[in-house]
Amino acid sequence: MTDQNPLLDFSGLPRFDAIKPEHVTPAIDELLAKSRAVVEQLEAPSEQVTWDNFVTPLENATELLGRAWGIVSHLNNVVDTPELRATYNDNQPKVTEFWTALAQNEALFGKYKALRASAGFDSLSPARKRIIDNAVRDFRMGGAELPADKKERFADIQEEHASVSTRFSENVLDATNDFKLLVADEADLAGLPADVKAAARAAAEKENKQGYEFSLHFPSYFPILQFADKRELRETIYRANATKASEQGEVFSKKEDWDNTQNIVTLLKLRDEEAKLLGYKNFAEVSLVPKMAQSPDQVIAFLEDLAKRARPFAEQDLAELKKFALEELGIEELKAWDIPYASEKLQERRYAFSAQEVKQYFPEHKVVDGLFRLIQNLFTVEIKPDDAPVWHKDVRFFRIERNGKLIGQFYLDLYARAGKSGGAWMDDARGRRAEEEKVQTPVAYLTCNFTEPAVADGVVQPSLFTHDEVITLFHEFGHGLHHMLTQVDELGVSGISGVEWDAVELPSQFMENFCWEWEVLEHMTSHVTTGEPLPRALYDKMLAAKNFQSGLQTLRQVEFSLLDMHLHYDYDASTGKTVQQVIDEVRAKFALIVPPAFNRFQNSFGHIFAGGYAAGYYSYKWAEVLSADAYAAFEEAKALGPDATTATGKRYLQEILSVGGSRPALESFTAFRGREPSIDALLRHSGMAA
Repeated sequence: MTDQNPLLDFSGLPRFDAIKPEHVTPAIDELLAKSRAVVEQLEAPSEQVTWDNFVTPLENATELLGRAWGIVSHLNNVVDTPELRATYNDNQPKVTEFWTALAQNEALFGKYKALRASAGFDSLSPARKRIIDNAVRDFRMGGAELPADKKERFADIQEEHASVSTRFSENVLDATNDFKLLVADEADLAGLPADVKAAARAAAEKENKQGYEFSLHFPSYFPILQFADKRELRETIYRANATKASEQGEVFSKKEDWDNTQNIVTLLKLRDEEAKLLGYKNFAEVSLVPKMAQSPDQVIAFLEDLAKRARPFAEQDLAELKKFALEELGIEELKAWDIPYASEKLQERRYAFSAQEVKQYFPEHKVVDGLFRLIQNLFTVEIKPDDAPVWHKDVRFFRIERNGKLIGQFYLDLYARAGKSGGAWMDDARGRRAEEEKVQTPVAYLTCNFTEPAVADGVVQPSLFTHDEVITLFHEFGHGLHHMLTQVDELGVSGISGVEWDAVELPSQFMENFCWEWEVLEHMTSHVTTGEPLPRALYDKMLAAKNFQSGLQTLRQVEFSLLDMHLHYDYDASTGKTVQQVIDEVRAKFALIVPPAFNRFQNSFGHIFAGGYAAGYYSYKWAEVLSADAYAAFEEAKALGPDATTATGKRYLQEILSVGGSRPALESFTAFRGREPSIDALLRHSGMAA
């Protein structure tokens, strides 16, 4: 079977049209066996350790395993089925066990240390030196220096952590897919945009139901919170979303086994135990070892300072909202399910436009074309449609070329659907590396959850993006550019590999800024009915509203970041304190808007409980300082003319995107900006400058 197994075919792009759940186990078993055989060979003593006789063969073996398992993991996230989930869960412990054992392998650790101490180390390229330094660090963090009994416990922790983290994600997905809200009377949907109602009617028709069906996928539920005049409807959908995968959510799902409360406690305990085994006081210290930030206290001080700066603006935001809700909407007590609705109405009143009005100018094809046009102009590349097998009919595939030469490719999967995890993300399908006389070019997955095109009277309508969704697309493409435009030939530090996690958001948040540039928007807008581009007058209103409630939004991000840091820094479950009590303490100190007691947002907080952001959620704000300051360089160049802008784009490409993780992020930023980062640009861009 393995001879025809598409998961074992690395001759080109993944064969998504041929991969089936039954292919997973034999492919993973074969790749694990081959990798173990290579490791066994490399464990043997050798007279001299070199890059070519040690690092290259180890990388060759483990890359194929990583790519195959990456395909399986990707499919599990975008086309979840019972069969795929079962085989994923069956194989995950084996894969986790291999990587954990590899990270603890004393013989390999010894060879990396020998390589670093060898006479030939100084003659290696900076990229190879950094890979070796990172490897020595990672072996230590992987438990390679632990005694045998502690190594065994460390390995058990990794396997259990992977299993519980996966279960956390599955619970969120199952609870999201399970919830359906059927509204029979259109009158109850007063205030909702026509395209949202059309999508809800289509969802009901798919299940042979009368009326309008809503789900907990973001494009379905959030417009209710934002536009629905009926307060009870807003409350229903808010409560369902805020309690999914929790004990409170049972009233909707009746599925106690989807409750993530205990999974959170388990994950925190496992992480704390891991930290103690490695000789650290807490998991926050472990998390920061490969990051830019030096200590949890430094991160907390950064966040608390940002909260202090934002609070006066947030207080003003909230006072204005409460006053407007009372005087104009008759809402005496502003509830959590009223805030998006009242905020939208206030923004419409203050700036004389609505998010729905703006949405009509952002049909998908114009947005994507405009994004591509910007990238082509900024980085002197061409983006062209390409062919490849895909996992769903809506997925498209593209190639990036420079001077006719392929430099990267990407899949674009834009729409929300059942069986697909929520949110938006970029992941690497394949990294760049030099292979003898050729270069393996990078390939990326770009995944979002926007509204799919509706069908009206048998005619497919273009998918319309909110401006926030446009920003999301630019954000994820920023990650993709970091991965695909690298010029580093060493796999371990090419693209996003090896980049400090609290700097990895720099290119993504940097790209968001262009969503506010008139020169960009005029080329990526076209009214869905008239075809007219975005009017300059409407753009000016959008720009005026850009920092609407930025104080409240900043405080919210600080709240999430501090919660994450404290849970991994100074929370001790043995004292009897609950996770909810930690959340309440953080909110009491920093939040102006406190959600209702039934809110269990943490039970679907996948970033820190099922993603890579544990004790790292602060990275969004940390990297936003970097990205705002980097973008300020373009603002300064713009004032000097097109040539200066072109030169700045070239320098950004060379000093940030092209170098990947081959040097410390602070060095890359300083090389681009000519100095270390300053918070001033972030405060100015957010409308919170003194």
